[in-house]
Amino acid sequence: MNLKYQQLNQHTGAFALLDSLVRHQVKHIFGYPGGAILPIYDELYSWEEKKLIQHILVRHEQAAAHAADAYARATGDVGVCFATSGPGATNLVSGIATAQMDSVPIVAITGQVGRAFIGTDAFQEIDIFGITLPIVKHSYVVRNPKDISRIVAEAFFIAKEGRPGPVLIDIPKDVGLELFDYNPINVGNITLPGYQLAVSTSEKQIRAAANLIQHSNQPILYVGGGAIISNAYQQVKELVEFCKIPITTTLMGKGIIDENHPLALGMLGMHGTAYANFAISECDLLITLGARFDDRVTGKLDEFACNAQVIHVDIDPAEIGKNRVPQVAIVGDVSQVLEKLIKFIRLDGHNILDQNTSWLERLDYWKKSYPLIIPKNQGKLSPQEVIAEISRQSPDAYYTTDVGQHQMWSAQFIKTRPRRWISSSGLGTMGYGLPAAIGVKVAYTDSDVICISGDSSFQMNLQELATIAQYQLNIKIIIINNSWQGMVRQWQQAFYGGRYSHSNMKKGSPDFCKLALAFGIRSVRITNNTNLIDSISKILNYNGPMLIDVEVVENENCYPMVAPGKSNDQMLGIVNTNTKPENKYIEEEEFISN
Repeated sequence: MNLKYQQLNQHTGAFALLDSLVRHQVKHIFGYPGGAILPIYDELYSWEEKKLIQHILVRHEQAAAHAADAYARATGDVGVCFATSGPGATNLVSGIATAQMDSVPIVAITGQVGRAFIGTDAFQEIDIFGITLPIVKHSYVVRNPKDISRIVAEAFFIAKEGRPGPVLIDIPKDVGLELFDYNPINVGNITLPGYQLAVSTSEKQIRAAANLIQHSNQPILYVGGGAIISNAYQQVKELVEFCKIPITTTLMGKGIIDENHPLALGMLGMHGTAYANFAISECDLLITLGARFDDRVTGKLDEFACNAQVIHVDIDPAEIGKNRVPQVAIVGDVSQVLEKLIKFIRLDGHNILDQNTSWLERLDYWKKSYPLIIPKNQGKLSPQEVIAEISRQSPDAYYTTDVGQHQMWSAQFIKTRPRRWISSSGLGTMGYGLPAAIGVKVAYTDSDVICISGDSSFQMNLQELATIAQYQLNIKIIIINNSWQGMVRQWQQAFYGGRYSHSNMKKGSPDFCKLALAFGIRSVRITNNTNLIDSISKILNYNGPMLIDVEVVENENCYPMVAPGKSNDQMLGIVNTNTKPENKYIEEEEFISN
């Protein structure tokens, strides 16, 4: 963007901040004003008048962080959020931690009390720098307005470079007001002394990885969010199809490949598909791309792919060997590593198709024998049939979710594309889905955005209906309403003797349809499966925001399920639908007693 700036004139720290953000091509900021950050908001006023940037006013600072996070996940760009000092800054903490756990590049900018008041317990003073140290990639307190241009440039570089993550910039109020001779740093012209991205992709390692692939009989690709961040879609597809290797993904890796692909096994882990978990348990080679062997994926770690050799590719050297020691470790960008690996395999010319044939036949048998089941109830709606029908009718939408049973059902039944699955995975933050949908819709105004939430999760950040109403964001909000904290209830049923301690939400819950109407948002309630297909069609085609309260069977459980301490092939709630003698069905009582 070419802008004419007054040269050698004095400007404020607030001007330097806004100018630096625009120079970094920031188009949208999510935030909420307050006393310590008012100088920045006062400067923002003129920049918005000139249509150089747009601020989205959320109703809670946590929502600002989540919206910036989802904006970054969907676009691949850095998301930006503003908050004032004290409670404004601390309200960002859950959102910053969410971004850190899922490796999302955001820059959170907070106001702070004036420099002279720091350390005096002044009104709304809080050490947000210290509070967030464990959950950021890096952080700054700006002491001199002359440093703002450099700090913003460094923050954007750090947030995206290598393994992405959140960066905090804390700006005292008087720094925003102070005049100085402003000389901006050119975008991209930034160096960090001592910073060096660790990579190790020697020909020897590539050759070793290729050798393991070429001599395996039962290989499987285990792909995580690092492959999405790397934009490695084409490379992953090429490796899958050229080598005929089946692929399973983590919650963060959803969308890396068309989930209708014959070699796609869906998600693995605690609520993954039975066939993905069986495949992991019996593979002889585990090719891990941008994944970190999370406990929700591995189940009992020492029994996870226990007969397999491991190739582990990750941009972060700290993840290599953290939970599982690989036979071949490659530190590097997933897409770049795969390009070299595929090239080497193609040049070698080794035919590996025949040796995988029996393995693929076995996987096909498991797929047919242990499919994901959509319950059909007499008149009553199951969550699975609602989510599956929405996915069928809107395959190209951006989907955001909250956390709980509905999140896992969505992961199972929604077939999505790269960067169109937006969900809090590592931290599991309830209340994420609604503000995340706002972030995605602001980024892609012409695309369909669907938020799938639960009645409990939705109540965490329901105030963001006001943001949707203010900006008339065409978002469809689907509340899977079972009147419970569904996943909590399921665990209490399975592992805590049916003692449902404070997990029922029926008393005190609002009428969600009337609530939406109070914000001027149209609403619909669906209570049975009569005309479900037509109802969903009308809802998705409505031009405007809409809340849909879907009353589903209250006691439906999310299966398959791998309990803590169990291996992935010991799943609760799977049924062999094939007539062949092999039967891995596990009764709930037998499962728990074992």
